[in-house]
Amino acid sequence: MPKSQLTAVRIAASDSPLSKGQKTFNRQIQQIEKLRSRLTAWDAATISYQKKYTQDLLPLFSIATELQIKLVHSLDRAAAQKGLTRTERRTLGELIAGLAGPLLGERDDAELKAIYNRHSRSDYDSEEAAQMQGMKDLFEDVFGFDLGDDAKLDSPDEFMQRAQAQFAQMQADCQAEQQAQEERRARRKKSAKQLEKEERAEADARQINQSIREIYRKLASALHPDREPDPQERVRKTALMQRINHAYDKQNLLQLLELQLELEHIDRTAIGRIDEERLRHYNAVLKRQIAELEHETMRIESDFCAQFGISPFVMVKPETVMHELAGEIARTRQDNRDMEQDLLALEDAKGVKAWLKQLRRRPADDDFDGCPF
Repeated sequence: MPKSQLTAVRIAASDSPLSKGQKTFNRQIQQIEKLRSRLTAWDAATISYQKKYTQDLLPLFSIATELQIKLVHSLDRAAAQKGLTRTERRTLGELIAGLAGPLLGERDDAELKAIYNRHSRSDYDSEEAAQMQGMKDLFEDVFGFDLGDDAKLDSPDEFMQRAQAQFAQMQADCQAEQQAQEERRARRKKSAKQLEKEERAEADARQINQSIREIYRKLASALHPDREPDPQERVRKTALMQRINHAYDKQNLLQLLELQLELEHIDRTAIGRIDEERLRHYNAVLKRQIAELEHETMRIESDFCAQFGISPFVMVKPETVMHELAGEIARTRQDNRDMEQDLLALEDAKGVKAWLKQLRRRPADDDFDGCPF
């Protein structure tokens, strides 16, 4: 539906001012228009982002990982060189442990683990087991879970699977309890006020369904393809009926109104003549559609962040994600170049000393990933 068609659904101003219901109708149409545009923008942005992320950034991440592994080995060799002070060796040890730890979280590398254990003066496997035990104790204490003594604490995946199963069971139990409470409340004798409120809600729901059904019937009656003798016109009407049926199944009032305008079954002035009672029902449907579109927008943005490793607390916009991606690509490329220069500087004790001295002068946000300071 072109934007101009959606705009045509709004109630036009006339000699008399718009009523409160008409203003609400127009405002909600405008909200839906913005939300639709945002969803369309996300569709386009996600496709472009995925392509550039895969082609340009992921290879740089792979290069960065390999460079970090080389840097750990280079720093390990540098720490064994003669001519370094005790402070310089301690600094190298902290750097090595700070780099090797995150790398071991991504891959199981026996050489990296040995280097980490040597410079951290600890044992990586023991640290991981203790961390997993701490997480297990926390989940069991806070949520009342029983993850079992046989849980493989060296397997984060199995641990999370068990925790997720417990969460799912907890949610199912909570929903069952809520349903039971609702059933108990339903069996209680209701007050006259409660009965009146329920009757009013049911009457409104019937009127809303009736309003949508009337539009659907008018469109279906005029466009039913079985009544069309011309083959080409039958194909066109079949496609239109599919759109109409889809809108009706979704109870999408706005799409049905748009189809009426598109097919010239009504004109723009007809929408302005809708009586206040029916307009109230229309506004209730549009409010529900706005909530659904807002929920869908939030879901898409959340999925986008999860897919590309973006913090869920970062505000993402389809208009700016490509610019932000270009910035991340440039930063990662520069970080890789810096690491290549670091590797060249660590070939002898003199170079190590100069490198450590230069590193202390770097701004905090310019240090390579994993640097503990």
